[in-house]
Amino acid sequence: MDETPLDPPPPAADGRLPGSVPDAAGPRPVRCRMCGRPLTGTASRRTGLGPACDAKLHPPAPEIRTRRREAEQDPLPGI
Repeated sequence: MDETPLDPPPPAADGRLPGSVPDAAGPRPVRCRMCGRPLTGTASRRTGLGPACDAKLHPPAPEIRTRRREAEQDPLPGI
């Protein structure tokens, strides 16, 4: 049995290999995982959620009072 090595396909006229995707003009399009809208912001692209969908999943934390209010009390008898 004679085995001949497979020859690679000839390159296209512009030097690209057949089947390769041409370089895109910008960053790869990323879509929101919930609604499918295209994401443009860096933080949104990193998380995979748009600002509206992120707000639905992660609502803002409730306000927590850190200052204590002093209550008026009568003095303890005997002290």
